[in-house]
Amino acid sequence: MAPLDTRRRRWLQALAAAGAFPFLAARAATTPAAAPWRLALAWSEEAPGAERVQCTGVWQQAGDRFEVAARRVVPTRAHGLAQLPSGELLTVARRPGLWLQRWSPDGQLRREAWAEPGRQFNGHVLPSAAGGVLYSTEQTHDDNAGCVALRDPLTLALRDEWPTGGTDCHEMLRVGDQLFVANGGVPTRPETGRAKLALPTMDSSLVVFDLRTGQRRGPWRLADPRLSLRHLAWHAPSRTLGIALQAEHDDPAQRARTPLLALFDGQVLSTVAPPGDAPAVGAGYAGDIAATPEGFVLSASRAGALLGWSRNSGWAAPVPLAEACALATGAEVSTTCALGAERAWAGRLLELPPGCKPDNHALVL
Repeated sequence: MAPLDTRRRRWLQALAAAGAFPFLAARAATTPAAAPWRLALAWSEEAPGAERVQCTGVWQQAGDRFEVAARRVVPTRAHGLAQLPSGELLTVARRPGLWLQRWSPDGQLRREAWAEPGRQFNGHVLPSAAGGVLYSTEQTHDDNAGCVALRDPLTLALRDEWPTGGTDCHEMLRVGDQLFVANGGVPTRPETGRAKLALPTMDSSLVVFDLRTGQRRGPWRLADPRLSLRHLAWHAPSRTLGIALQAEHDDPAQRARTPLLALFDGQVLSTVAPPGDAPAVGAGYAGDIAATPEGFVLSASRAGALLGWSRNSGWAAPVPLAEACALATGAEVSTTCALGAERAWAGRLLELPPGCKPDNHALVL
């Protein structure tokens, strides 16, 4: 029998050849022509004879391709992005990260902050509704304790912190007066970077902060302790939080069969069974998640596919996209742009700038 990844690739290719009607294309085909996409994101560029250069900036759509509209080189690989009410942008280093930057959409650096001694940034930053506070997921080195740091939006200085009650805290999502935080739970140490240590002890959870008081509720955990809660999206019609999962099981076959999506209704945290049309279609790894009118779309990065899930009809046929990861939702939630290794999907395939490889997340401007 062919290896699992070969069978999965053939299955996805067969779907595309058979004209399987993708969930994103169906939505795009019924909506009026939208304005060209303009995205803030991080990416890496090929540098002949040297290591890849890490960048952040703005891409804009020009016909069937994206072009670099603003670009600046950053110290190390970047991860999460956010936008202030002023229009300025925030980028934070990938965990274990040491820098946080505020910059203008034309690529000009406005402010840079470095992590205080003994702590690190964990890859995501988010402004309050009025922009008067920045929330950042961070971690201290002595005990690996995660916290939501409260920082000044102008100076980026640390004001306060709220312990998350876990480790490896990652993405946050603000909904009204609530702040949802995913504790990824994967043990690491600063001296070994992103190396995963003692995975049998991992402890992933979801917590919720009251933004008015800082009071924490939770944690909520999944039945499978080797599923890491990573990225978040809010489905407003059903008032449901969708959570992208990444499997950390020792057995590759078991990892590949695990769920990619968890749901939280305010009381119960549960998983959605993975697509059953082919073995291991998700490959146990969801890189990003976005809400759609029907439910959620996830980027199955290692499987090279976009997976749409509807509350009414379950999983849709996958959309093949090599190294699919970053998802950006337009002003109308019915439109979603997905970035892959060489192409983007926005109802049709778009070419990416030559030699540029987008990172995990993108933000519509």
